[in-house]
Amino acid sequence: MHVTTTIPAPRTEYNRHKTTRSKFEMFAWLFMRVSGVLLIVLIFGHLFVNLWMGEGVHAIDFGFVGGKWANPFWQIWDLAMLWLAMLHGANGVRTIINDYAERTGTRNALQIILVVAAAIILILGTLVIFTFDPCPAGADPSLVASFCKA
Repeated sequence: MHVTTTIPAPRTEYNRHKTTRSKFEMFAWLFMRVSGVLLIVLIFGHLFVNLWMGEGVHAIDFGFVGGKWANPFWQIWDLAMLWLAMLHGANGVRTIINDYAERTGTRNALQIILVVAAAIILILGTLVIFTFDPCPAGADPSLVASFCKA
């Protein structure tokens, strides 16, 4: 049996199935690339400051975090890292759900669970970063960080 196949000429426009979906998938794809690059910078900056400067991992304690988060720069840095990592990861899991969940009901349920979990983590993480107080009023001075005024 002989099968003939015609190969389109180079530079011929690819005639793909047109969908009525929005450009959300294109933006999600672009977000993954941009957030990945930003996360590399944020994570390596985080590791450099937390592990390579000073005494390394042995210096990381409550006082270290409290001192770091006393500076708005590090609050924004850690907030950006939290948000980008969570959204980047959730978008990746969303893609996996779309690829492997065959039934619409299962896919929708898993995506709702994913969105709720991501939202809870983002809200709680943001609250921790901006409401963290290493120097609580009325605390025993021997238990608070060394930079706290008694």
